[in-house]
Amino acid sequence: MPGAVKPYERLRDRLKPPRKVKSAGDKDQIIVHKPKPTDPVFPGSYLKMFNNLLDRQNLKLDRDGKPRTAYSLRHTYICLRLMEGADVYAIAKNCRTSVEMIEKFYAAHIKNTLDASIINVRKPKRSFEKPKAQKAAPEA
Repeated sequence: MPGAVKPYERLRDRLKPPRKVKSAGDKDQIIVHKPKPTDPVFPGSYLKMFNNLLDRQNLKLDRDGKPRTAYSLRHTYICLRLMEGADVYAIAKNCRTSVEMIEKFYAAHIKNTLDASIINVRKPKRSFEKPKAQKAAPEA
């Protein structure tokens, strides 16, 4: 999604955490550097980071008392994209599911806020026509 580009670029370019390095003298030297292109964006376990985030925000359990997982965000993503008016076929392809599954399990929750005329229409494919050869102008 285009809205995720700027946050990703900020994460990618952020400085590494400062490190103390022993120097020849009595003072320690603090080093801060930019990441290398080969450094991972999220060093460490993304599952641990996700669970720590849920714990800090008191979101570990949903309103039904079930534990949230990274996979449980799928429903939210699909519903938000549908409310934005995204193409249901593109959502199905992106989420590796069928249009029928989206209509049956996801769109049912937000049916009052959706504009069916936008969702149920496929965008027309562009037709590429070959340029027509121009006729030579008649001589006078």
